[in-house]
Amino acid sequence: MSKKKKPRNSKSNTAAIGKVTTPTRAPSSMESSKSRLRLVWLLPILALLVAITLLVRRTKESVSLVAATPPVLDAKFVGAAECATCHEQENSLWRGSHHQLAMQPATDSTVLGDFNHASFDNNGVTTIFSRNGSKFMVRTDGPDGALHDYEIGYTFGVYPLQQYLIAMPGGRLQALGIAWDTRTRERGGQRWFFLYPGQKITAPDTQHWTGIDQNWNYMCADCHSTNLRKNYDSRTRTFSTAYAEIDVSCEACHGPGSNHLSWAKKQGDWQRLDATEGLTIALDERKGVAWPIDPVTGNARRSSPRQSEREIETCARCHARRGEIHEDYVHGQPVGDDYHVALLDEDHYFPDGQIKEEDYEYGSFIQSRMFHAGVTCSDCHEPHSSRLRAEGNNVCMQCHSARKYDSPTHHFHKMGSAGARCVECHMPTRTYMVVDARRDHSIRIPRPDLSVKLGTPNACTNCHTDKSTQWALDSVNKWYRHAPEGFQRFAETLNAGEAGAPGAQQSLERLVANREQPAIARATALALLANFAPLPTDDAVHAGVVDDWALVRRATAHALSNTDPATSVNTLAPLLSDPVRAVRTEAAEVLAGLPAGNLPAEVSVAFNRATDEYISSQQLNADRPEAHMNLGLLYARQNHFDQAEQELKTALSLDPSFAPGAVNLADLYRAQNRDDEGERVLKNALSRSPDDASLEHALGLLMVRQKRNAQALEFLGAATRDEPGNARYAYVYAIALNDAGKTAAAIETLESSIKAHPYDLDSLIALVNFLEQSGDPAKALTYANRLAELEPDNQQVQQMLKELHGHLQDSKPKS
Repeated sequence: MSKKKKPRNSKSNTAAIGKVTTPTRAPSSMESSKSRLRLVWLLPILALLVAITLLVRRTKESVSLVAATPPVLDAKFVGAAECATCHEQENSLWRGSHHQLAMQPATDSTVLGDFNHASFDNNGVTTIFSRNGSKFMVRTDGPDGALHDYEIGYTFGVYPLQQYLIAMPGGRLQALGIAWDTRTRERGGQRWFFLYPGQKITAPDTQHWTGIDQNWNYMCADCHSTNLRKNYDSRTRTFSTAYAEIDVSCEACHGPGSNHLSWAKKQGDWQRLDATEGLTIALDERKGVAWPIDPVTGNARRSSPRQSEREIETCARCHARRGEIHEDYVHGQPVGDDYHVALLDEDHYFPDGQIKEEDYEYGSFIQSRMFHAGVTCSDCHEPHSSRLRAEGNNVCMQCHSARKYDSPTHHFHKMGSAGARCVECHMPTRTYMVVDARRDHSIRIPRPDLSVKLGTPNACTNCHTDKSTQWALDSVNKWYRHAPEGFQRFAETLNAGEAGAPGAQQSLERLVANREQPAIARATALALLANFAPLPTDDAVHAGVVDDWALVRRATAHALSNTDPATSVNTLAPLLSDPVRAVRTEAAEVLAGLPAGNLPAEVSVAFNRATDEYISSQQLNADRPEAHMNLGLLYARQNHFDQAEQELKTALSLDPSFAPGAVNLADLYRAQNRDDEGERVLKNALSRSPDDASLEHALGLLMVRQKRNAQALEFLGAATRDEPGNARYAYVYAIALNDAGKTAAAIETLESSIKAHPYDLDSLIALVNFLEQSGDPAKALTYANRLAELEPDNQQVQQMLKELHGHLQDSKPKS
């Protein structure tokens, strides 16, 4: 199963259940605004906020140009066979496409794998693939760990791999973790392989093929079938999933076709459909458009500006990293009405916007110069067959002069070689699911200079794996006499924002204001501003509220997620009535806990309505623990603690190993002076996930509260060792070590952490104080100077520097 949705997508908070965050990362509850230095840090250890993402696959939200054809009411799905009676050519192109073969019943003609008693050994389990008459069978380890025989119900996908779905109790279809490599034998295919090489995955692990993270109903079905309805019953915890057609057929993109059929056949009241021909959506952005190439520049310009994004947003429903928030999709409405699209957060993208995780195409494409020039998906891809409109470089030469670009004077490679192919430099691949190489659709100029500075990938060393990034940079400088910047110029700003580097807040604000840069990058900048707790009156916030792009407006709400809702409500009130659902729900989430009765009547109505939409979006995913945890966090902020407790318990009943749910439930108990119950919850979860740092950290904090200091150090230290990249864990552990009289060990812990997180404010403050206490003012001054870089106008930092200089003077031998 293609990892369409990242299941561990949640918003967790372990200290004071409160702010829920975007699907990127959340600041710790112990974190303060990086614009407000805290020197009073030697408080007892508070608690952490575990950052897990409820994101799944997501991308952009919506745009100002989504002017869709008004939907035709009461249209019904009629099936591809009806469409084919008139649209024979389109149907012929669609037959055999990846869309048509997205999911099929397992038959002799659809199953591509070797079921002739083939065996596959993995992690001590021998899986046997065989036939039983017309049935395709697999004997493998089941949910109890024992070997069982299972019938393959469906094939899933076709190239470069094919997966297999097995029906399990409760209406579930589960994707086997062993897939068939459909590539040719010469390319390494025609074999069984494990989708998670190097990992030992056994039941009840959620990644085991019988686990919750391999469930077709949630993870895959929405994009592999037409008009899917998950139909999850939270009372019985069963699915009755249904679809109009098993594959991705005509109406998946064009909408239900009954009215168009009536119009075509002149049946019923067909005359009223003349204006739209009964179509739910008109995918006609390319109609009458030409791309004449300018002989001077060698580049084409669209003959008329693109006036809508209907086609692109139709594709984005599935070709995006996003999470579903609404099921009753209406063709032509903004993608943000039904999906929460991922921004360029560090878990999923590199700082320059290149794909890292399975991000699909949309989040990349809307970064591209091509998107901003008016290019649509079907300018390059024939939409029915999904094939390129021309082979090789010719698809690019539709808009770019071959004389200028398909030449060694441009690409500096031998004609006909791999390096002479446009896509190798401008759309490099990243491999997922072991064998699936996918191209980055941001269509960027290679930037080895960023690879040297930031460690981002570049197309040069993607091919020349034996060469260094410096070699790549030197080569580019030699060829072009400079380092090309390209269209996307936000990498260093987003990298600084993630690191909290000096001047990062100002750089992020400038990026937000720069409308020449992609909206998804500007939205990411706004989301990162949350770490600096901007004021509702800041220019970037005010500009974001009225931005044309729904992605930016949604991120504006998140930018105020670490600001007191009472001070943010006036600024965010317009977003509660935004035309796009994802913006409304984000605003409601950020403002959760405000008493609606204290708001103006109009705002109160909008707030309640948006909150109801947020709740509905979570209930749509009631088969997932993350959704129940998010509801628990919401109810806790509303002081509905019984409901919060029930939702968090439900999350853990769906997945007892779900650490964010355990951490948040334990913290709810902490707030109610029920730490004994919280300890049991955490230890039970830790027994199922023995190396989970968030559970160890939460237990360490609980031990601190109970004055069980030796055990606290044990758990806090384990968390730091199990997740060495978490600066918060290292900071808290160092505080505990210092409190225990182990200042040298505390200093060592912080110095090690600061190597990876050189601008972590709390760690720097603590380290300066510890070093000063230990009699090393010179070393303390080194880190204090870094604090001054972060907070140049902070008087407390200036006073600290003055005192350290004084201590150094006092320590010098007097002449």
